[in-house]
Amino acid sequence: MSSKLFLAAAVFAASTLSAAENWPQFRGPDGDGRTDAKGLPVVMGEGVKVKWKAAAHGKAWSSPVIWGNEVWVTTATEDGKELGVIAFDKATGKVLHDKVLFRVAEPQFCHKFNSHASPTPVIEEGRIYVSFGSPGIACLDTTTCAVLWERRDFVCNHFRGAGSSPVVWDGLLIQPFDGSDHQFIAALDKKTGTTVWQVKRSVDYKDLQPDGKVQADGDWRKAFATPHVIDWQGKPLLLSSGAKAHYAYEPATGKEVWRFDEHGAHSAGSRPVVGLGMVFIPVGFGKKQIIALKLGGTGVLDEASIVWRAEKGAPNKPSLILDGDYIYAVDDKGIATCFEAKTGTVKWSERIGGDYSASPLFAEGRLYFFSENGTVTVVAAAQEFKKLGEGKFDDGFMASPAVSGKALFLRTKSALYRVEE
Repeated sequence: MSSKLFLAAAVFAASTLSAAENWPQFRGPDGDGRTDAKGLPVVMGEGVKVKWKAAAHGKAWSSPVIWGNEVWVTTATEDGKELGVIAFDKATGKVLHDKVLFRVAEPQFCHKFNSHASPTPVIEEGRIYVSFGSPGIACLDTTTCAVLWERRDFVCNHFRGAGSSPVVWDGLLIQPFDGSDHQFIAALDKKTGTTVWQVKRSVDYKDLQPDGKVQADGDWRKAFATPHVIDWQGKPLLLSSGAKAHYAYEPATGKEVWRFDEHGAHSAGSRPVVGLGMVFIPVGFGKKQIIALKLGGTGVLDEASIVWRAEKGAPNKPSLILDGDYIYAVDDKGIATCFEAKTGTVKWSERIGGDYSASPLFAEGRLYFFSENGTVTVVAAAQEFKKLGEGKFDDGFMASPAVSGKALFLRTKSALYRVEE
């Protein structure tokens, strides 16, 4: 092998290793809950396959993000008056940073089921971007934990607490604000925090009320969903679910490409998944269902853009898994379902027990489900249901998992774990 080819191979190997080691955002490198990791444990629980366990103080449902040898989470006091971050050494669980970023004199109301630190941060080399919604957004230097910039000027009543996580795309930090008073999505320059564009949601709430009445605020305007940028026919497309409607934008400008108004549902809370020319979206509360929406449309879409709908097994909060020709879901009450992605036909549906907020994980032909009572259930990602393993942790899961190398990083309501064979 020539020296140039050897160098190229080495660089490729290093980048592959880096990608396998890092978990930069909510639901992983591609934002879809999938990992290429091999050798993750199938059976785990308190004291079983646990390399380390570290206390994670506060009440916070944000998921861990990982870069290099650091695992970061956001945290908050239960009353929401202190909002901050904790960084752990990935190898040992030692706390590297524990810092309050924002002090809030009069926090917004937060439903007891939610937390004041539910949005998951985004991390990259040298920087982490943390969001608590309207109370504060900040960019930190990951080496020193110094604040590089912050924003506290976005006005939005989150009504039941913030939930939408930010995403990074091409120099922009993109953050939805879907509150009871204002509903918009904003893109910030990730280097400086200045606003590049800000677009108001275009939906007409008056026309979308099921009873025809205008509701000034509340759940019919609230959403918790995380956006997703995809490549569609050679162009980037920003997918973002709000309250009562689902949108696609040009991520560079914020120009709306299309909108689908979802009659009867509200407060979407999951991140969409994309494949087979479709976007698959759990529509939210009030009219629980999954829609498979055909990509390629423009303007206000009608029912002709819907490939299929499914009510049975549709989640309100957990996101979906797409693997090949199959969609996998767990609903909030613990019913796991396998759908044919092209048609919505149910291949199997089984009650695995527990209540669910965390999104599932796909690894090596397996599905990992994390319940609010601390149970981890592993099943085969296949056309027939087969349970492969089960275990129990001391506290419950509201946060979704992260993966680095051959290890799972799991955040319960009170602790962070490194779990591996």
